[in-house]
Amino acid sequence: MFEKIILKNMDHPQSHTLEAYVESGGYKALATMLQKYSPDELIEQVKQANLRGRGGAGFPTGLKWSFVPKNAENPPYLCCNADEGEPGTFKDRAIMEKDPHMMVEGMIIAAYAIGARTAYIYIRGEYELCIERVEKALEEAQAKHFLGKNILGSDFSLDVYIHRGAGAYICGEETALLESIEGRRAQPKLKPPFPAIKGLYDSPTVINNVETFACLPHIIERGANWFRDIGPEGSPGPKLFCLSGQVNKPGLYEAPMGITMREFIEDFGGGACSGKIKAVIPGGVSAPMFPESELDTKLDFESLAAAGSMLGSAGVIVLDDSACVVEVITRITEFFNHESCGKCTPCREGLDWCAKILRRLEEGEGTHEDLEHLDTLCPTIFGNSFCALGVGASWAVQSALKHFRPEFVQHIEQGKCPFH
Repeated sequence: MFEKIILKNMDHPQSHTLEAYVESGGYKALATMLQKYSPDELIEQVKQANLRGRGGAGFPTGLKWSFVPKNAENPPYLCCNADEGEPGTFKDRAIMEKDPHMMVEGMIIAAYAIGARTAYIYIRGEYELCIERVEKALEEAQAKHFLGKNILGSDFSLDVYIHRGAGAYICGEETALLESIEGRRAQPKLKPPFPAIKGLYDSPTVINNVETFACLPHIIERGANWFRDIGPEGSPGPKLFCLSGQVNKPGLYEAPMGITMREFIEDFGGGACSGKIKAVIPGGVSAPMFPESELDTKLDFESLAAAGSMLGSAGVIVLDDSACVVEVITRITEFFNHESCGKCTPCREGLDWCAKILRRLEEGEGTHEDLEHLDTLCPTIFGNSFCALGVGASWAVQSALKHFRPEFVQHIEQGKCPFH
């Protein structure tokens, strides 16, 4: 039986309170860190654990921290990306609502490692309960000297502020998030320089995801080797998976990475509603989908990448045999077209045309020439957009065309959606 790590406190009726968190061993890692580790030693510990970012890209966390210059002219900042705008994803919301102190403790650990004295939590504005719970957690932590000046009697101090977003998907992109905090329109910035060198207020900045921060106290308490022993070598540690779509038991589940999609959907989700899976999107809607024949692919960074998709935000979306793939990919593309910031031409123009073509196809008004246009448009957008939004959107369409092209042809030849 797999031991829950990130979700271990979720069943406690008052899990969001400081009292419940401390009762479960909370903030012991913080005290241990201040007693045992220098910032450099802490970074090395996280490197040894091979904690990879849980927000989408899977970049090694300790390596990202090590990019921050030691003697920069401007003080470093820490930012928590709690925007969670990827459809099919709700893991960070659960942490902030049910166990916000785990994230807060992780942020304090990360701030100590990079030498930050100021941190921001960027939360999407719709997450009202999250904001309420995190605000309360910050107040409780400050009152007990886990935050503020001279934390637990040490010479380390940290102030944490909440910044409310306004529901823009693009703010999940780290440079757009920083632009939003500074009060400007949220648009991605050219990299390099990367945020670790020149980020918030032109200072070195580290941005990590909520779940990434939640892993840190456990690494400090149990050690890097313990963390690496969970799951596959290249993708170790416990992982939260969001399961939704046409599945019998949707919900938030914790499992070691390396479980196959088929095992996860059957063992945790009770299988597809109709009994037969048609397709699975493994990492939020920007991740390319898999047909049923490829469901023995493992849910980890390397396996999914090798199979032509990505773990992303681990938002696993199940489509059973009653689903229309053309309808699904049309809605996904319309979402990305709506959420595009409009800064670059491939995204602004390309996604708009993709959405129009797909809508025609879904309504039975498309032609074979439309499929040829999509075959040309998607590779043009992929790899040429300013940020990953265009990449994910075009990649998703390409995977649908690759695995389910006969459904698109059916819409054309029948002059209607065959599923409605």
